[in-house]
Parts: sequence; structure tokens; C-alpha cells
Amino acid sequence: MTGTGISTAAQAVTHGFLSTSGVEIVFLLVGLVTLGAAVITVTTKQLVHAALWLVVALGGLAVEYLLLTAEFIAWVQVLIYVGSVVVLLLFGLMLTRAPIGRSPDADSGNRWAALGVAGAAAAALVWVVVDAFRTTWIDLGGAPQGSTEVSGEILFRHWVLPFEALSVLLLAALVGAIVLSRRKKEER
Repeated sequence: MTGTGISTAAQAVTHGFLSTSGVEIVFLLVGLVTLGAAVITVTTKQLVHAALWLVVALGGLAVEYLLLTAEFIAWVQVLIYVGSVVVLLLFGLMLTRAPIGRSPDADSGNRWAALGVAGAAAAALVWVVVDAFRTTWIDLGGAPQGSTEVSGEILFRHWVLPFEALSVLLLAALVGAIVLSRRKKEER
């Protein structure tokens, strides 16, 4: 009984809340790199470097999505945010002839106030998320949460109106940018 009882007991032991596996360690390390890149993004005084560190932070988020088996969301993150938003940001910097080197007016001198507000916002966000998901367990039956099927169903069933409103807002911003750029050319 001791030989079979021990093996049965060992098989019954499952990973607890704080168990570590290779994926969880990689998740933590990528999260730390992403956090570091995000901090550098908002603290650097060089705008182009901030945009490039933003690429690293957004790429780290895509890796985190891959580690959570949400491949569709990860590729959307890469294509839309890294591929489009950052490129648009860099084009905006180039077209407005923003300073490429150190920008002395990028620092307002309110670092401590900004750090306090950021810390309070982070604490509130962590508290809300922990409180909201304290007793929630992931049901692994059915399609994975990050799969294309589940993401598409949630997006087009529950978030159609905000998705379309955002599309109209982005289109209006694009048209406004074209109008403003043409007016400046006509004034010259």
C-alpha cells in the first residue's frame, strides 16, 4: 500500500497558486522587461528614443499574449500597435520636425507629482483587478479565451458599437489632419 499510496498521492498533488513552471518564469521575466521599457518610454527626454522603447514595450505585451495562448490577440498587438501606431507616431515626429536629440522642454519639472499620481493610479488599478477577480477561476472547457473564435464572438457581440465609434473617431482625426496640413500649405 505504501508504494501505490505514495504514487497516487503524488499524482493527486496539483500545482498551487504560487507554483512555478518555465512558462511562468518566462512570463515574469518578459513582464519585467516590458515594465522597464515602459518606464524608459515615459522618462526619456528624446522623443525618437521614447517611440523606439514603446516598440519594445508593445512587443513585450505581444509576447505575454503568446505565453497566455492568445495568439490572435498577440498578432493583432504586433500588427496594429507596433506596425501601425508606432510608425504613425514616428511619421508624426518626422513631419512636424520635432527635435531628434535631447528635448529640454520635454521635462516640466513635476516629476514627483507625476510619480505620486502614477503610483496612486497603479495601486487603484491593482486593487480593482484583484478585488474583481478574487474568486474567479478560468474554465478550461471549450475554446481558449484568446482564440480567434472567442475573441471575435466577444468583439462582435458585445463591443460592436464602441468598435465602430472608434473607427469613426480615427477617420475624423485622419480627415482633420489632412485639412490642417492643406491649410498650412495654402497660407504659405
